[in-house]
Amino acid sequence: MQDIYFHTAITCALYKGTEKIDVLDRRDFNEDLISNIDRAMIFLKQYIPLRYEMTGEPRRKEIPEIPYEALREAIINATAHRDYFEKGTNIMVEMFDDRIEITNFGGLVKGLKPEDFGKKSVLRNPNIANLLHRAGYIEKMGTGINKMKNLISEAGLPPIKFEFDNFFTVTFKRPIRKEISFFAENDKLLKTIDDTINDTINEPINEVVKKRLLKEILYIAKYGRKTGKYILSDKGKKILDSITLS
Repeated sequence: MQDIYFHTAITCALYKGTEKIDVLDRRDFNEDLISNIDRAMIFLKQYIPLRYEMTGEPRRKEIPEIPYEALREAIINATAHRDYFEKGTNIMVEMFDDRIEITNFGGLVKGLKPEDFGKKSVLRNPNIANLLHRAGYIEKMGTGINKMKNLISEAGLPPIKFEFDNFFTVTFKRPIRKEISFFAENDKLLKTIDDTINDTINEPINEVVKKRLLKEILYIAKYGRKTGKYILSDKGKKILDSITLS
């Protein structure tokens, strides 16, 4: 496919905060279209928080902050409808503290009016649409937009924002997450744990992972190991066992 179309890559990025300033992680996927979609989803799943519900079944139910299927539909839509003859841009999957944006070059397909968006479907890339259909990724019935909307509505999240000019951008609002007050109130303990992380883990650790470990340990330091709110990872257990908490 790369020999036929220019720039089939998907670029995924995780930012610190709400602006494009500090990049915490970035991956560029430029294999076949199907692999690009799958790898972009793997990237998002690394960083999307989960909550758990006990359903009476042996395994607890994992509920992502934003439904995976809605994000997947947006990435598939970007893959199916981007303008592949524009050489200077990739599909972008960008994660901020307050939102996830998925952007492709090429606004609404020629002939599709803004008022018909989500109601009618025009294929910009019929060959790619056929490929995705045969692979079971799309239905070729123009259902993707409404499917995304329904999934987000059922999850009780703010409506998706769609923007189209030269680019087409889908924005998913992330829920506001309250930090544990104890996390902000114990600067001395925070520094002790931060220093211990650097001394205890003999491997690179990015700021996202470090923040999660800090939150785990601080919560357990205050409420005990058996609260059930956080289940310490092996790294977290190693750090907690290496420090004295007062």
